[in-house]
Amino acid sequence: QVQLVESGGGLVQTGGSLRLSCAASERSGSSYAMGWFRQAPGKEREFVATISQLGRTIDYAESVKGRFIISRDNAKLTMYLQMNSLKPEDTDVYYCAAGSTTRAVKIGNIDNWGQGTQVTVSS
Repeated sequence: QVQLVESGGGLVQTGGSLRLSCAASERSGSSYAMGWFRQAPGKEREFVATISQLGRTIDYAESVKGRFIISRDNAKLTMYLQMNSLKPEDTDVYYCAAGSTTRAVKIGNIDNWGQGTQVTVSS
């Protein structure tokens, strides 16, 4: 089973940027659609973005459209989330996820989860 490891979280001021990375442990990771979710304490995990195996299909939550960009580099077995114009309400633990299709990822039908990385946006 492919393992996913996130990195790149941290503390940033409102309006700043961060880039999250999600590295897969093996080449089979490139056969999955991938995505990002986020979760605040006491709240349900929510969908952020998803990208298909070859990057041809991309979808975002309305709350991040125009600010976040998802991408992947299958040669490096890595997915990215470029987060721009960050707001305090973007403060969450961000999770990397892998599923069979972007539709499956979007509805939370996930085969593998990462361990999460904290993003904190100060006001």
